[in-house]
Amino acid sequence: MIVRTLEEVKARGAYAENPGVWTSTRYLLKDDGVGFTMTQTTCAAGQIQEMEYKNHVEANLIIEGTAKLTDMATGEEFMLAPGSMYTLDKHDRHKLEAITDLRIVCVFTPALTGKETHDEDGSYPLL
Repeated sequence: MIVRTLEEVKARGAYAENPGVWTSTRYLLKDDGVGFTMTQTTCAAGQIQEMEYKNHVEANLIIEGTAKLTDMATGEEFMLAPGSMYTLDKHDRHKLEAITDLRIVCVFTPALTGKETHDEDGSYPLL
């Protein structure tokens, strides 16, 4: 059984932030051996991120806040609020616009090492 507090996540170096913009609390990583990563991500109101996870599938559950999600291939827009979920099952290029401060629980497969950073097209490499 794996149980972790926020303090433990920070102590193991699995917390990243850009103050006033976003945070990423990486609760489960590849070295935990469960086959997926679970994070809690925050995004400040007004932030816009365009991403495309070419090497991972990501599922997201909005816990707090509101946002607009745009499918960049189709132009389709979705309004997100607490309880909304979206999954990038086709490695979808997308844009997330935080209308208010957001808190999101994210699940990635395959699992992340925790050392990944977004490349120029918003993707994570396989490490």
